[in-house]
Amino acid sequence: MATTHNIATGDRGRIQWLYPLSIVTAIAMVIAWFPLGTLMHQQSQLATTAQQIAVIQQEQRALANQQRTIATKAEAAMLARQLYQLVNPGQSLIQVLPGTSTLDGGGDPGYQPLVAPSSVAATPVVQAPSAPSGWRGFVSRLVRTLEFWR
Repeated sequence: MATTHNIATGDRGRIQWLYPLSIVTAIAMVIAWFPLGTLMHQQSQLATTAQQIAVIQQEQRALANQQRTIATKAEAAMLARQLYQLVNPGQSLIQVLPGTSTLDGGGDPGYQPLVAPSSVAATPVVQAPSAPSGWRGFVSRLVRTLEFWR
């Protein structure tokens, strides 16, 4: 049987508004449940991770090139001398440290100018105390020797 619509009751008008309303509701539900911000954040994380992977791959290529250059025994020995101060058996390592001399003669005392004897001030002569004799002399010498305990 065919359904008939009564124009007077307005059943058809109610059906016409039901379809757009259901479509708008479905779109609102998708927007509410589909987190667009999270998707964008994950996309930026993926881009950052891809960039980090590219940097690591570049470093890996550089290390592979370095490995090829030091694969020879001569290069390995040269790096061992430069980086770790290692020498071949039978050789000895001598390191010459840089000097600290300055123009004012502050480094090696051999570079300082000589002092004229007339410019030296007379220093008072201090007589050494007479050495005590007996047991008291031994104890006082022992105490002076062990002064670092104080």
